[in-house]
Amino acid sequence: MTVELHVGADAEKTVVSAYALRTRAGRARRRRTGSLIESQPVLPSGRSREVRVTFLARVSLPLLFAGAVLFAAGVPGWLLAGVILATVAALGRLDRRRSQRAVFALPGQARVLRTREERAAFNHAVVAARRVRHTWPGLPGMIDPDSADRSLTQALDDLATVLVRRQEIRRLRAGLDGVRHEEVPDGSRAVLALAEQRDRAERLWLETGEQANRILRAIDEAALAGESFLQEQRIGATARQAELALARLGAGPEPAGAGPELADRTAAVVSAYRELAERESLLP
Repeated sequence: MTVELHVGADAEKTVVSAYALRTRAGRARRRRTGSLIESQPVLPSGRSREVRVTFLARVSLPLLFAGAVLFAAGVPGWLLAGVILATVAALGRLDRRRSQRAVFALPGQARVLRTREERAAFNHAVVAARRVRHTWPGLPGMIDPDSADRSLTQALDDLATVLVRRQEIRRLRAGLDGVRHEEVPDGSRAVLALAEQRDRAERLWLETGEQANRILRAIDEAALAGESFLQEQRIGATARQAELALARLGAGPEPAGAGPELADRTAAVVSAYRELAERESLLP
């Protein structure tokens, strides 16, 4: 059973390993989600060699000045030279790594995916697994997060193994399909052997495709089930809140009718005023 699974993808490959991933060039940032540790490449700084050399030269000047002061104070010169050289070398290596595109090293027993289709399938599974894990906080008491995390990580590990086999079969099928035998008699033993190996490769191709799809479907279904349940809970909570609000709004007292009464009184006063004004206009 896999305890931890480390996953990293650079421009040329996807590496899946039970051991921590390191970079041969560039830098990567790790993100842990349960027992899955994703190493994500950091974008290169883009600093050219000339810029890096200028930076080291500017750093060296204050170091040399500080070394001269310490040497005058009695510190051995060989010690100061060693410290200055080590500092400049360390800063140079760090600056160079920051300027490079990340490339992951290959730890022992790592599964490496290089074909576009297998890399895309595994990346889809990692994204779906991330969605599954995001639903767990909203499902307290319904699942055991530790057990579910181990099962999900093991599913990704199994998928990586299947996809490595599948990409090897892909290359083998391409090689077998590229063999031309038009000029060889159909009954040749070599041609028959080639056809037999093609059939075996095709059976393995279909078998590994079914295995990979079964794992992918299981992860997708787990993500959809959790997300659907959480959405149902949110809809139910909204409905309950609306029910309480409507009950509160519908339980108020009946209007006193002051508005219509005021309108009637105003109309009566205006009418009386008009009658009085007309009478006054008729007086001699």
